[in-house]
Amino acid sequence: MPMEVAAHSLFSGSERGLVENVVLRHDDGVITDIASLALPETGPRTLVLPAFVNAHDHARPTASSFGALGMPLESWILRSALGTPVDPYLTAASALARSARAGCAAMMIHYTRPSGTMPLVEESMAVARAASDVGIRIAFAIAVRDRNPVVYGDEEPVLAGFAGDDRKAIEALFVRAPMSPKAYIDLTEAIAAAIAGPMVDVQLGPAGVQWCSKPLLEAVAENSAQTGRRVHMHLLETIYQRAWADQNFPGGVVRYLRDIGLLSERLTLAHCIHARPDEIEMIAASGARIVTNFSSNLHLRSGLAPIAAAHRCGCAIAVGVDGLALDEDDDILREMRLVQMMHGGLGFERTWTPAQFFGLAVANGRKATGAPGSGALASGAPADFVTIDLDRLDRDRIMPVDPMDLLFARGNASLLRDVVVHGRLIVSDGRCVGVDLVAIEQELRAVYRASARKLAGFQRAWPPLSASLQGWFEAQLDCR
Repeated sequence: MPMEVAAHSLFSGSERGLVENVVLRHDDGVITDIASLALPETGPRTLVLPAFVNAHDHARPTASSFGALGMPLESWILRSALGTPVDPYLTAASALARSARAGCAAMMIHYTRPSGTMPLVEESMAVARAASDVGIRIAFAIAVRDRNPVVYGDEEPVLAGFAGDDRKAIEALFVRAPMSPKAYIDLTEAIAAAIAGPMVDVQLGPAGVQWCSKPLLEAVAENSAQTGRRVHMHLLETIYQRAWADQNFPGGVVRYLRDIGLLSERLTLAHCIHARPDEIEMIAASGARIVTNFSSNLHLRSGLAPIAAAHRCGCAIAVGVDGLALDEDDDILREMRLVQMMHGGLGFERTWTPAQFFGLAVANGRKATGAPGSGALASGAPADFVTIDLDRLDRDRIMPVDPMDLLFARGNASLLRDVVVHGRLIVSDGRCVGVDLVAIEQELRAVYRASARKLAGFQRAWPPLSASLQGWFEAQLDCR
């Protein structure tokens, strides 16, 4: 059914840039026309933009609600086990609906913590069903690891001091038989057969070099080259991962990834905070993308990524929320603003204009998630767009001001009216249409409260475990 939306301002995301007083028409998921239209000067004003992309996330609950606060990743990742999905559908629907409500047409789900309540193919189907109900595009990858479940090395010194029950509680959550490289490739193929389609891109997802053996990384690289399947992984997120990589890859960890064929245009790398200039150049030359997760990096005290330097040497940059937006509200617009403010230049020297940065973040995010097109709004392109309340954005209306400049000065998710993905209205007046997000989150809270009581053993063991983790990393991988 043909539909249309009128815009006082429309940012196309392409060379056409900003156009005024137009109507965008779409049918069957595709933009059919963007034409001039005489609009009244009075009445509500609308800004239409390409829909956003959350290019790195895990579709999990807010970790702070489980006490994962003010700690580095190496502790945070264990503490957040208290937020293991108790209902894969509800947990995914909650995360995906929050992302959609923030204006995202697509989201990467690097699935790091399966529920353990069902086979992984069935759990993947539950996540895909949640995405379908919300109406959002997803990329999905099971995040695989086959070593270093507790620390980046032998966990025995960390666990040795724990009594039987406490040690069992810790090992039950983290120390499990690893999956073989072949089993992981077969699992990915089975998941793709079950859920892949126009709205779902199934990817390979090695969790990170410090968590994956060389045979596993090499099997992923080989399968990606043979099949063309995209790969999504963390790289050099923390100072401890940097120190571990230097100890274990004296020839260079990024050079190793290049040499095994993993570094390619099919690869998306999350974080790269502690990548060195020569490594950034190798990533850029390969065509791989870097997803920066500014607020997550701040929450976890991981550092500031060299994003402007990466952009200058030709590296494709995308933006992700990583489940830890500044206000833990999945606001990808605020996240893009933070990245632009931090990396957009110094003094009169500019890395990019806000409009240029917005366009590249959307285009590179879509490539990372397998979404079709660049996101630019033009005839024949996918009908993925958002509408912004221009009256609230330009609240004073004293003189003409570029709405894209205003967007990057004061924009946030509260200004969103509607979100359309593949021609389907998935958010209307700021409310998710396909699922009841409020009801889902209420149900999840009740389930998690009951589940937290079942993990009392792990909670009891946490204070000494946290101290033991700190001692191990400071002794083994002192980076100062």
